[in-house]
Amino acid sequence: MGVSSCGKEWLKVTPIDNLSGNNYWQTEEDVKMFVGGLYSGFRTATMRQAFFPGTGDLRCAPLNRNSGSNATGSFMNWLSFVRNNDLNGIFNQYTNPARNYAANEDFFGFHQIRDWSHFYRVIAKANIAVYEIENMEEGILSENKKNQYIAEAVFMRNLSYFFLVRLFGNVPYYTEAYHDKSIGRTPMLDVLKAIDADMTTYYKDLPWTQEDPTEVGNRAMRGGAIALMMHINMWLAGFSDANKTTFYERTVSLGREVIDENEGSYALMPLKQTKEIFKGRTKEGLFEITQNYNYGETFHLSAMYADNVLRAPYKFETIKNSYIHYDLDFMEEMYPRDLADERKSTWFEEDNLYAQDGQFVVLKNVNIFREEGEDFNPDDNMIVFRYADVILLRAEALAEIGGAANEAEATNLINLIRGRANATPLAGKADQELKDFIWWERVRELLGEGHFYYDLVRTKRVLNSEFCVPIPIDAFYRGAWTWPIDRKALVNNPGMTLNPYWN
Repeated sequence: MGVSSCGKEWLKVTPIDNLSGNNYWQTEEDVKMFVGGLYSGFRTATMRQAFFPGTGDLRCAPLNRNSGSNATGSFMNWLSFVRNNDLNGIFNQYTNPARNYAANEDFFGFHQIRDWSHFYRVIAKANIAVYEIENMEEGILSENKKNQYIAEAVFMRNLSYFFLVRLFGNVPYYTEAYHDKSIGRTPMLDVLKAIDADMTTYYKDLPWTQEDPTEVGNRAMRGGAIALMMHINMWLAGFSDANKTTFYERTVSLGREVIDENEGSYALMPLKQTKEIFKGRTKEGLFEITQNYNYGETFHLSAMYADNVLRAPYKFETIKNSYIHYDLDFMEEMYPRDLADERKSTWFEEDNLYAQDGQFVVLKNVNIFREEGEDFNPDDNMIVFRYADVILLRAEALAEIGGAANEAEATNLINLIRGRANATPLAGKADQELKDFIWWERVRELLGEGHFYYDLVRTKRVLNSEFCVPIPIDAFYRGAWTWPIDRKALVNNPGMTLNPYWN
């Protein structure tokens, strides 16, 4: 427990492990501490293993393990397995007698990813926070403060549910505090509709930005809440046949709100300020997970995409090759050789943008290392949502609705992103050609930020070899797009089921 005052009052501080329902929830510090624990719990669920690279960035990506790097050893087999969506291969290697890894010895943390209890701890605590804050004695918090803290807890609850849905499909859903009943899995679309409604009730109680600059981006803000709702509705649209236009229209409306009404809180930062963007706490960040070496906050080595795409001189001098490169045709489609785009030279070593020899590098994360050596990543935050993502989602939704006016507006939004990069403007595309261009623009802009695989799934492009290493259509509809669920979920829960494709 942090103590900000001194003198005799310090002696009255109650140890955190002795606090009960009767002597907690008595001050704003109690509330702030508990709600702060939600962010810490989410960080634990995502940043102590290869969560974002393994589930979002590299799954079904046309990657290749570079010779002359550590990636070629059996220790890095997971790169090949996620490329080919062979999740059984990931877990089967741990039972090989030559490499018998127990769950807590899995360096990359894939056992932890399939254990959904990490997210449910955040959800359980968020439910308690909502209940207890709503029932606090009058006068402890102003009405505005009370509503904001509740909205923060609701945001973290629904962010956790959204991550669970994208991993596992159908998941258990509940919102009551101190839940102790056995329940089964709720259909995915029902969960998504429920969390969208929940967010709609509370999101306007969040500020557009935080007054304390150290809390910008890493504490819930209205822009991050709207970004979450936009992603929820795009996921709903992707898995709904009858009424998907309704979800696209809602995404367009939400995007207009965050773009037109944010009171100057958000903006696209100049590309030359890439270091600042990914270090965090800028106008472009809507929600991010923080690390700061100066305060002893470090993600696991495997947690950041950067570890796979950096080498000397951005790593220790002995690291001559990065771990991966992408298929040449994928890179040429993402960044056509004949089109201007300053992201080529700012986010990559341009001379090695199409390299197939181990020299490929992604320079989005180029902030200073903790110290020289292989075992540390750049001191960057993990950006979950940023302003560019919102602009691109709105453009995508407009293109999906279709019509000349919507397509023209979508083109203008895409050119906001391309204009920031001094890239050749988009012109003359419509219908499916425009939709595909927007998908590639999301790849160009958001590479390494945890979106690639999920965009493939919700748009069904994961079935198409033009965009990725595809999942066969029959396997997809049998659940091959999901992640396996740890069998611990069955303990004392007779209504529970696993994902049969994997389990």
